[in-house]
This record gives sequence, C-alpha cells and structure tokens, in this order.
Amino acid sequence: MTTQFNAAAGPVARILDDIQALAAARALAASFTREASLRDRERQLPVHELEQFSRSGLWGISIPRAYGGAGVSHVTLAEVIATIAAADGSLGQIPQNHFYAVEILRVNGSEAQKRFYFERILAGERFGNALAELGTRTSQERRTRLSKDGDGFRINGRKFYATGALYAHRIPISVIDDDGVQQLAIVKRDAAGVSVIDDWSGFGQRTTGSGSVVLDNVWVTAEEVLPFQSAFERPTSLGPVAQLLHAAIDIGIARAALHDAAVFVRTRSRAWIDSKVERAIDDPLTVREFGDLAVRLAGAEALLELAGTVVDAAAWDPTVNSVAAASIAVAEARVLTTEISLAAGSKLFELAGTQATLAEHNLDRHWRNARTHTLHDPVRWKYHAVGNYYLNQKNPPRHGAI
Repeated sequence: MTTQFNAAAGPVARILDDIQALAAARALAASFTREASLRDRERQLPVHELEQFSRSGLWGISIPRAYGGAGVSHVTLAEVIATIAAADGSLGQIPQNHFYAVEILRVNGSEAQKRFYFERILAGERFGNALAELGTRTSQERRTRLSKDGDGFRINGRKFYATGALYAHRIPISVIDDDGVQQLAIVKRDAAGVSVIDDWSGFGQRTTGSGSVVLDNVWVTAEEVLPFQSAFERPTSLGPVAQLLHAAIDIGIARAALHDAAVFVRTRSRAWIDSKVERAIDDPLTVREFGDLAVRLAGAEALLELAGTVVDAAAWDPTVNSVAAASIAVAEARVLTTEISLAAGSKLFELAGTQATLAEHNLDRHWRNARTHTLHDPVRWKYHAVGNYYLNQKNPPRHGAI
C-alpha cells in the first residue's frame, strides 16, 4: 500500500534553549501517552500527533544557533527523545533519523545546503530516511544507484526499514554514485518516481512506518546531494549521535514499562499467598524486584547522560580520540539501555501477574517495542568494542553502528 501524507499548515514554535526543549517534550508526552496503547493495538498511524510534534519546534532543536536553532546539548536531545518514547515508543523513534540527517548536514553539508535545509526544518519540515536495504551481504552494503544525468542525477533502487519516510516532507537516501562512493541524496517526499509503501509488519514499534521506499528514475539536482561516506572516513560525531538517540529510545520504553507495572501492581495485582500480606505492594519480594529494576534504570540513565556529555565534546572538537571516546561511552550506555528495556518489559508480567497478560491492557507492547528496537545493532558487539578499547587500546570502527 502506497500512502501519501500532506502535512497541515500551521505555526511552528521556535525553541531557544535546553530548558524550553525539555518543557515542550514533557508537555507533548502528557498528551501522547493518552492513546498510545490504542494506536499500537489498532496500528493507528500518528499523523495528528506528528503534526503537534513538528509544530512544537522540537524537530529543530539540534540545529546550531548560528542557523537559528537552539543548538541544544546532546544530553538534552537524548532526554527529549526518552521523554517522548516513554509516552509512545513509536513516536520516540520516528524523529531519530531526522536528527541523524541534521547531523549529516552539520558535519558534511555545504554552507548553502545548511542554510537551505535548516531554514526549512525550523519552519516545520520533517526528514525521514531511506538508508537500509534488504538482501545485501551486510547491513552496511548499498545497491541503490545515483547516476549522472546532465546537470543532475537519477536515483534507482529500493529501501526498507525507512522509519519516518511515511510521514516526511523530505527523504534522505543513501546512494552509490558512478565511482562507487556512498552519497546522501535529499529527495522530496512527493517527487516523481518516489513511492513510500506502508508495509512495515514488525510486532513492535508498530506505527513507525518503517517500511519500503521505491525509487524509480527519481531526478535530483546536484544541490540535493551531499557527501555521506566521508563522514565516517574522518572522525565526526555522526555515529555516536545516532547511537545516543537509539539508547534514549530504549530508556523511554523502559520508563514506560516500569511505570505501567507499578500502576498495575498498585491497583490490580494480588499478593502471593505465602507473603502473608493483603496487598501486592506490600509483598517484600515484589518490592525487592521493583527496587532492582529501578536501580538498573537509574544506572542506564546515568550512563546515557554521561554519554551525552562525551558526545558534546566530540561534536565540539572531533578528533580520532574524542570520537572514539564518544562511541565507547554510547556503547556502554546502550548495553544497559538494551538490558533494562527488555528486563522491564518482561519482568512487568512476573510482578503484575496473569491479569496483566490480558489483551485489553496491551502491556505486552512495551516488551514488543523493546525487543524490536534493540535489534538495530547487536549488543554483543558493543561488549566487544568496549572490551577491545580498554584491554587492547583499539578504537571502535567508525560506521555508525557502534
């Protein structure tokens, strides 16, 4: 099914600093959480919610202040994403590739490209993505071609896992040029030859729209193409920023699972007979398990905040050592954010009891979201990267997946 979404016109707030960004995220989260379960259960695409999200100004907060954005810290950016993801895991993930595109423009875009695209983002345009492909030898391989045609180029290929493309105004597409070099083409969502297909059927993150994008002889100008591969051939903060946002999504999912588990145990669960108490919240073993989850979540949040500060340093002064340190700090955070999001989503049922499995509560969405999202990059390789860094003084690879 090919779907076209046209964004409704409306004023976009201009967020000026970190404090305003966090306040806007909390206000939106309070609204988004109300029907998050319904949207997941019935796979209702969050078109209205994304309009609210865009007009809040939050999609422009990572744009540098020199270009009119708030230039928020990466600590703040991660907390904004975690706050939205706690309200709705899918809504927390949809802008991840938008912020990734902003970072690509920041580190690799020409001055003209930065001014052109940053202005449009601040006016409310959303960027999606069409990076990954199915059927390749590795997750990093690309077959979609960018072929020279007169003063511009033609794009042909097919993408999948295109989170955000369904709702986007522009779609950044990874392409291989005539010389075999990977570039990034920023294509209008409604350009001739672009088909966005709503065929995402994952059991989690159900409304991210992470389906297919088909590109049939799509024309782009030279101004719509910028270097991509070179952002990994030299030290930049691009990879750590992408991974930091994934960690933030996991934190949000974990927060939601722990919150809903606590509400259910307080209001519905029964104490185990051998506990000799009348209320589930007084069961000492249940209390102990909640304490364990809370400590693990706090530890993951602390590592996420620390990673944000290290990414800030790498973005400010990108060197081989600063970027490696940022990648490792984010990998450390992702180890714990992966584990706590999965643990909270699973332990919820053990602590809340059999009632919690009833479809009417839809509490399994937290585990489904965590299990789906944490598959982006295997955590076992993050352990390897961290161990190699400290034991063998080997920097992690620069490819965006560590």
